[in-house]
Formats: sequence, C-alpha cells, structure tokens
Amino acid sequence: MSAAPEWLDRSMYPFADATRDVAGHRIHYIDEGRGPTLLMLHGNPTWSFVWRRVVTDLADRFRCVAPDLPGFGLSETPPGFDGRPASIAEVLAAFVRDLDLHEVILVAQDWGGPIGLHVVEQMPDRFAGLVIGNTWAWPVTGDPHFERFSSLMGGPVGAWLIRRANLFVNAMIPIGHKRRRLSRVEMRQYRKALSSPARRQASAVLPREIVHSADFLARVEAGLPALRDLPTLLLWADRDIAFRRAELDRWRRELPDATVVKIAGAGHFAPSDAPEEFAAAIRAWHATEIPPRG
Repeated sequence: MSAAPEWLDRSMYPFADATRDVAGHRIHYIDEGRGPTLLMLHGNPTWSFVWRRVVTDLADRFRCVAPDLPGFGLSETPPGFDGRPASIAEVLAAFVRDLDLHEVILVAQDWGGPIGLHVVEQMPDRFAGLVIGNTWAWPVTGDPHFERFSSLMGGPVGAWLIRRANLFVNAMIPIGHKRRRLSRVEMRQYRKALSSPARRQASAVLPREIVHSADFLARVEAGLPALRDLPTLLLWADRDIAFRRAELDRWRRELPDATVVKIAGAGHFAPSDAPEEFAAAIRAWHATEIPPRG
C-alpha cells in the first residue's frame, strides 16, 4: 500500500508522510511537533487517524509520534505475520529503538494499552510517564463480559464477518462514539485502511486474543508494580461499552498514585469522540506532574 493512497483526505489528516522499515515491517506513522515525546498507540480497528485532532491540538507543545500498528492503517506487514499482541509489541519495541526515543510518555487506549505497557516494561529507561485511556493490562479469562465478546467476535463467524464484511469498522467505530456521529468521509478513512479481507487479518485476530493471549497479558500484569513510580494519567471515557467502571477501579488499585480524569459522555474512541478534552487533560497533567527537562 502507498504511504499516501488516493482516498486519504488531507484536510482531515494534514500530516507529512513518515514510514520506517522495522523488523520486516513498513511502519507508517505521524511525527509532528517538538517537545516532550508522546507515543500514541491506537487499538482495533483504528489507525493513527484516530489521534489526528489530539495531535493537532498538542503539536505546539509536544512531539507527537503515532504509529499505525502492524496490520492497520498504512503500515505493511510481511507475509505470515500472525497479528497477535505479543508479536505487535515486539515490532513496536523495535520501532522505539529505531527512532531512538527517550523520555517518552506512552498515550494508549484499547489494545494499545497492553501492547504499549509491555514495551514500557521491556525498556523502562526510555519512558517518563503514562497516559492510559480505556484499556486493560491483565488476563480476563473467567470474566463473562470479555469472554462473551471474545467468543462471539473472535470465533469463526465473527472472524469471517470481520474479514469479509469489515464488521469491526462498520459496527464498532460508530458504537464507540457517543458524543458525535462520524461523517461519511471519516468512516471512509477507516474503511479504506482495511479495504480487503487480507488487510483485515489483524483486526480479525485480536478479538480472539482478548482471551487467547492470557499468557501475554499475565506478563504485562506482572510488570505493572514496577511502573507505579511513573507519573500516570488515567484518562477515562465513562460511556465505553468495552471498558467499564470495573476496569477503572482495577487501574486505581494497580496504579494508586495516578491522576484520574473522566471524560463525561464520551465513548470508547475518546481521542476521536472528545479530542479537545482529551488533549487538554494531557496538557494540564503534564504541566503539573512531569518535571521540566534539564
């Protein structure tokens, strides 16, 4: 796939094209602004487009680096890539090393959470803080809320519908916006990024992995106590159907010193649903919680 396909709407995504060959993958990413580095990691089935308005709001103060995870957006994967979260995390760790990022603040939601936190746990010397959106970082085996969803969307029928009918884009992205309705042009950016069954492979794999990657999630969970000294913002949309009050309460137990900011009325894709509040919360938290460098 070209780094600048004809369907890409530059009025909505006005960023310079950046790509990097990492671990056999061609990773496409946003790299805008100057200042402390924010590493923004999306989930399924979005891409860096979901961060566009947050980047625009913060690029005057921060360096915003937002990669398209392998198998999503404009990134390209080699044949046979399995799309499992542990494999994606390996590529992201190589990406951080290749860009030689330091003093990084992870900003993550959905699958970007456990994937990004695994990267932080592997190279803590490169990270200075965490902004955790609606996500999780522990096994959910035995939780009916997650097991039902994983079985339905990650089973043979759900995976077939994701690959053949782009179900995750067509259903989950609208459901994940509660404050506003996405325009036809916005939806086109998500549909076209996953425009074929082959392009939807990673999107079809990840629902199953909510349960099947329990070992990976257990490793992430085991590393959480070591992150408690990092300044952390829990930036939580309160109308998310995926991650509920129960997950926020668990985060408060795991990271008891974290600052908590709720985004009232926002859905799962809060960086797109409430971008101004999302960006403003990061700006305010960083100003009070992260010491200036040198």
